Amino acid sequence: MKIGYPCINQTLDCSSSRTFRLASYTEERLIETVEQNLACLRRILEYNVQHGLYFFRLSSDLVPFASHEINKYNWQEHFKLTFRRLGAYIKNNNIRISMHPDQFVVLNSPKEETVRNSIAELVYQGSILDLMELDTTAKLQIHGGGAYGDKPSAIQRFAEVYHTMLPDAVKARLCVENDDRTYSLQDCLQLHELTGMPIIFDNFHHECVNNGEPMREAVQTAAATWQPDRDGILMMDYSSQAIGERKGKHTTSIHEQLFHDFMAETEGLDMDIMLEIKDKEESARKALEVAKAMGRLKV
Repeated sequence: MKIGYPCINQTLDCSSSRTFRLASYTEERLIETVEQNLACLRRILEYNVQHGLYFFRLSSDLVPFASHEINKYNWQEHFKLTFRRLGAYIKNNNIRISMHPDQFVVLNSPKEETVRNSIAELVYQGSILDLMELDTTAKLQIHGGGAYGDKPSAIQRFAEVYHTMLPDAVKARLCVENDDRTYSLQDCLQLHELTGMPIIFDNFHHECVNNGEPMREAVQTAAATWQPDRDGILMMDYSSQAIGERKGKHTTSIHEQLFHDFMAETEGLDMDIMLEIKDKEESARKALEVAKAMGRLKV
């Protein structure tokens, strides 16, 4: 088991998500910003290794406007060596990496432009992992998309786009996450059966939308969609409800007893856990201690 957090380290004085306004785009601005983002990413990875956090989600903004038509610059070639060095550090330290494109990536949209833009974004993010020379256990994580008043048709449309429009390099990394409104674990299972994509399991979303599956059974169901030689072990997102807030709002800081209870309920199941909790590495370090105390991690 590895434990980690997404994108931003709040302890360090830098960000790997620096960007700028589209109206300010120049190649010089792009190069300067990517240099800063990749330098900060190296610092974040070093911090994570120092603190035993071996699962990390890269920011979608490492290369601003990478999938936008305005960006004609060959940033892949310019930063090839830097990406390769980052990848070597990741592999040498046995860090697991994922990326999670923003909500505008919707493969089953009825709008052709939205689908084209979504694919372009997936190609960009997949190329980051390819440039780092990471194997296909490094994943691209998306949601099922919309239901558009006819979920069975939306699921079929997703599968059609997957099979006819996605490059193989993207398909090798793509996985689908159950969400808190539309696509339950059972809906994601349908997508898995149609495409072969593994399911990233989100415990909090499952609490919001489910078909009555107990948590342990749900984790086992999602884990069975992962092929260890191709995908690695199950990736999952972990969070809990923010007290006194609207249903589905993530907690600001980890509730250690709830995390302990989840660990106990899933005893013996292999998974890597991404904490989607607002205070990022602070909660991840607390979760690490809970998991260590329970014997779930090699110390």
